Amino acid sequence: MKSIIITGASRGIGYETALTLASDYDYIAVCCSKDTKRLGELQEKINQMGKTCLAMVGDVADYSFAKKMIDTVIKEAGSIYALVNNAAISQVGLFTDCTPAEWQQIINTNINSVYNFSHEVLPYMIREKVGRIINVSSVWGLVGASCEVAYSTTKGAVNAFTKALAKELAPSHISVNAIAFGAVNTTMNGHLDPEELSALCEEIPYGRMCTPIEAAKCIKGVIDMPDYMTGEIIKFDGGWI
Repeated sequence: MKSIIITGASRGIGYETALTLASDYDYIAVCCSKDTKRLGELQEKINQMGKTCLAMVGDVADYSFAKKMIDTVIKEAGSIYALVNNAAISQVGLFTDCTPAEWQQIINTNINSVYNFSHEVLPYMIREKVGRIINVSSVWGLVGASCEVAYSTTKGAVNAFTKALAKELAPSHISVNAIAFGAVNTTMNGHLDPEELSALCEEIPYGRMCTPIEAAKCIKGVIDMPDYMTGEIIKFDGGWI
């Protein structure tokens, strides 16, 4: 049974990625931290497509949660073909206003979750000598963003993680790539007012933000590439950066 795991799937990129990829997989495992209702709706939609969907709510920064989810997938599906590390949070504000607790929270969610899920799926992928890991990153991990120091730091780390792990896993024919998205029309940009959104879109050569469905199609395209493509940080930003 061909299976895939997608973290942070109750909204935005993760939600649309699960729906987009459901046609290609027999078993789709999704998780989120809080929104049981939205995750349940996603599970129902996927089940209605004739596919099996595992939906779990928990903290992706908690290693025991990642292990429990992956153990369940292995028990029910037998193997794991692909992992999409999508779960992330952002914080907008001056670095000097970022408290130690806030800093640690974003590190835990955006970096430690990538370690947790990757570390747990790899023994199964290595055993089968096949697998795909896609890390959802950001252009701010490439160039940094004022007033988003913590977020930029985590995405820069994800990019480095991607490049290093890809080299380590290439002999096992497991590809590891990241997609550095630009401005995507999700709740993560909900702090912007209409005037700020308009100004942002004017900066983007394409003239608008990326939609979650476009982001999901990009993720699908990278997963479908031959595994010879690995260690890449693919920029998907409408020509913005």
